[in-house]
Amino acid sequence: MAFFAQEETGDDLNQARIIPIRQEQLKDRLGDRFRELDVPLLVEWPNGNREAIVFVIEEETQSYRFSIHRLAHYCLDLAELMETDRVIPVVIFLNAGTRQTSLHLGGDRHTYLDFRYLACDLKRLSAHDYKDSDNIIARLNLPNMHYPKQERLQIYLAAQPGLLKIEPNPNKQRKYIDFIDFYANLSEQEINKFRTHYLNEEGEIMGLAQILTRRAPGRSSRRASRRMYFFGNALDKTKIWHSPRTRHHP
Repeated sequence: MAFFAQEETGDDLNQARIIPIRQEQLKDRLGDRFRELDVPLLVEWPNGNREAIVFVIEEETQSYRFSIHRLAHYCLDLAELMETDRVIPVVIFLNAGTRQTSLHLGGDRHTYLDFRYLACDLKRLSAHDYKDSDNIIARLNLPNMHYPKQERLQIYLAAQPGLLKIEPNPNKQRKYIDFIDFYANLSEQEINKFRTHYLNEEGEIMGLAQILTRRAPGRSSRRASRRMYFFGNALDKTKIWHSPRTRHHP
């Protein structure tokens, strides 16, 4: 969240406790369909310096599929469920494109609902600005940012050592490598260059060889689960927040 919603998280996010909320919201009637959120998170500050905030984080691969009305529904439902007005919607766009940025409901004299969201356009971010970032989400998403096509292998290499440096857990390293591999989408020539030069030489120095020998870069046979990689360790936690209302619904 420090990467996607910096202006709202502030500088004290490291003092906060982040709790994933159940993704399927309650149905008013049995026949209604669930609204499923990508990553709803409750952020609490145990020191009491700030009130808790609910972040509604959505990821959109294609901008034309984004519905601000759907997002507004999510936020209103979650605000009612959590009994709070402190809800911040964040939308992560993988590809540039046009979409509605605000929603105003009202008549000729007054606006009765004014809804906006924080937008993170990955393709509009310069990968060069984040090549040395200590934020693991920024490093993982380097292939999703803007950079010259001829520098794709260099961006891939900036993401891989950053992962090894920031994330010490080998199991998570393997999962995150799969994500970088998929979105980097290296050509056969770039794959061969990586194997023959970087993996054999620099790979051993940086500690990449043990992992990458088992899984060299290329086109993944299955699409990696984006939720895990976009939002990091928050989804690894086993504690899921349930309101008193949700505990009566299996």
